[in-house]
Amino acid sequence: MSWGKKLLAVGAALVLSTSLVGSVSAAPSSVDGDWATWQRDAVGSRFNAAEHRINVKNVGHLKLKWAFAYPKTDSTAVRSEPAVVGDTIYFGGSDGRFYARDARTGAARWEFDLHSVDPEGRVIAWDGPAVSYGKVYFGDARGYFYALDARTGALRWSTRIDAHPAATVTSSPIVYRGRVYVGVSSGENTGGRDYPCCTFRGHLDALDANTGRLAWRYYTVPRPRQVGTWPSGAAKYEPSGVGVWSSPVVDPRSGTLYVGTGQNYTGSAGDFDTLLALDARSGAVRWKNQVTKADTWRSLCNDPEPAGYCPGLSDGSALDYDIGATPNIFRAGNRTLVGVGQKLGVYHAFDARTGEVVWRRQLGVPLPSGGISGIQWGASFDGERLYISTYYADPGALFAVNPADGKVLWQTPNPADGCTTGGAAQYPDLCALANPAAASSSPGLVWEGGVDGKFRAYDSATGRVRWTFDAVRTFTGVNGVEGMGSGFAGTGSGAVIAHGMVYVQAGYYPEYSTDQGHVLLAFGL
Repeated sequence: MSWGKKLLAVGAALVLSTSLVGSVSAAPSSVDGDWATWQRDAVGSRFNAAEHRINVKNVGHLKLKWAFAYPKTDSTAVRSEPAVVGDTIYFGGSDGRFYARDARTGAARWEFDLHSVDPEGRVIAWDGPAVSYGKVYFGDARGYFYALDARTGALRWSTRIDAHPAATVTSSPIVYRGRVYVGVSSGENTGGRDYPCCTFRGHLDALDANTGRLAWRYYTVPRPRQVGTWPSGAAKYEPSGVGVWSSPVVDPRSGTLYVGTGQNYTGSAGDFDTLLALDARSGAVRWKNQVTKADTWRSLCNDPEPAGYCPGLSDGSALDYDIGATPNIFRAGNRTLVGVGQKLGVYHAFDARTGEVVWRRQLGVPLPSGGISGIQWGASFDGERLYISTYYADPGALFAVNPADGKVLWQTPNPADGCTTGGAAQYPDLCALANPAAASSSPGLVWEGGVDGKFRAYDSATGRVRWTFDAVRTFTGVNGVEGMGSGFAGTGSGAVIAHGMVYVQAGYYPEYSTDQGHVLLAFGL
């Protein structure tokens, strides 16, 4: 067994062992082959080594087994990547509810209404859940975090980890040695000219898995202070932002937690565009590597007349080059590396112990003031190759990269007919050849969904597309609701492969139709 595969085995074993520990004996038990957390395992591989039913030879026979359709609400986009433990699938919806269903049939197990905790605000489960200790952990779009009984759906505890009006949880949690780790970000930088921008501070929290009590918090930016006014007269605060958009990972050998951060909204201070390495027990900094010298951006930077409202305009630092992707921990040669993608389009590989740069590879095309042409949410590592997708890179592509030196082993652009075939062909002004979601992998295959509404399986050895499914159509859900598929989530939700099935949320930007809610799709042979 290679060192890379040994590290994956340790990470998977850690997820397995923590899932089996708990006080609820009747809770669903974790077995080899589960996908119990967004990262798949502690080291963030997004690779299911136990999946052998679906392979390169038979993936062409994959069929839709069931769909779940969300009712139409004001916010129709879906982005909560499912977790699969045993015979149950867990996921959040755009309708303010969290669901547990039979993983093979879609039959109902239980559901939980987030409005029961607090009916106000954007009541949407945005991140992917983590299932461990007999509980299901996840956050929502207004800064709440929940722990539900995995068997019954009963609320075990909830806490508002950030009361800022713009705070949100896009970071999918990870559970490690009795604690739940989750980041907090915000959309405050989208405020208009009359908004007193900005007062949000990004942070990573460590919560007690049994009670929700805060064990420690790491702030990524100093406390904002008023420094005058914007041209509109609205109060101006600095520094701010540096949200933690992505999901943390943990090296079980060293107890080090790794997570990336976003840009400043105002000012230029703190750990913006940084990969943090923290002691998982205490939150103490072991090292940090800041990959951009200056990055201060808010959405007004893209206005026709941004002067006065775009702090980074004058010095060219209005970039939006976050590390919004989740890191990967892997072995290369005789040392452990931690790699992470950036919206600049670069994948960085660091020595996991020291933070020293080992290699960097430019894969996307730099696009200042938006950062949508790079690596958005994460990559997958199967013990041999890293699989990395790029977003609006004209076209976006899927790459296989050597983990030792970053050499590109193969590159497959988003197929050229993505916007001229299938349902997306009806929307030429919306469709694009772009890969938004974090890649996932299983033996012999890599899975990626596109903005063109196509879900594809690639041969991991060659990059050849082995199977395609067009999701831009209407589906009748097992719940009796009709829903419309759309683009695949550019906000973290990738494919989940478990026990001979593949699951994916279909219904994010561009939403080819908002007349209906969107869908969760389940495939099998």
